[in-house]
Amino acid sequence: MEYVTAVPHPRTEAAGPARSGRRSLALALLAGALGAAVALLATRQEWSHGTASVAGGDFPLTARGSDVTGVPAALAIVGLAALVAVFAVRRAGRIAVAALLALSGAGIVAAALTGASDSAALDDQAAQAAGDASATVDALGHTAWPYVAAAGGVLILLAGLLALRYGRRWPAMSGRYERSGAPRPRRTARAADPERPEELWKALDRGEDPTGA
Repeated sequence: MEYVTAVPHPRTEAAGPARSGRRSLALALLAGALGAAVALLATRQEWSHGTASVAGGDFPLTARGSDVTGVPAALAIVGLAALVAVFAVRRAGRIAVAALLALSGAGIVAAALTGASDSAALDDQAAQAAGDASATVDALGHTAWPYVAAAGGVLILLAGLLALRYGRRWPAMSGRYERSGAPRPRRTARAADPERPEELWKALDRGEDPTGA
């Protein structure tokens, strides 16, 4: 009895990498866009609160993420731009942009976690409220929004790592409209049709007989 070994079709073998490339592309786009939106939203929320001692009693103070640090919002915009730019470049350029995307996410995480326990913004507000440069905030408290911003940074970092790993399989913008350095070929003039009326008149003006052999 003879056994026949099934040979996989070339299209079946090629479908595996293409399918994984599409999945990684969709996941990177979703993670990058969602991460940037989450980070930007979190920086607009209250990160810390406290009170300042003034003549009339305790004065409530609050600080948003943008008051504490502007790094997460700035890096979220950079990451979003890098996510779009990944499809505009190829080869080494794509690797560089993907690395920038990953670094943006890592920077957001670091800045958000650092700002989670920061009191400098509220200390400045307390000094202004009390009219004393040495005054500091009392009853300092923090919210969970810095960690939400850090989660957004993790999503952007994930998008960057996916771009570094699978970016070579992703499509790029069409080069149809890219100009090359090669000169454009000159258009050759169309041969005149002697049977056309205007050509017959031109021949008569030259003193030629257009009906002659």
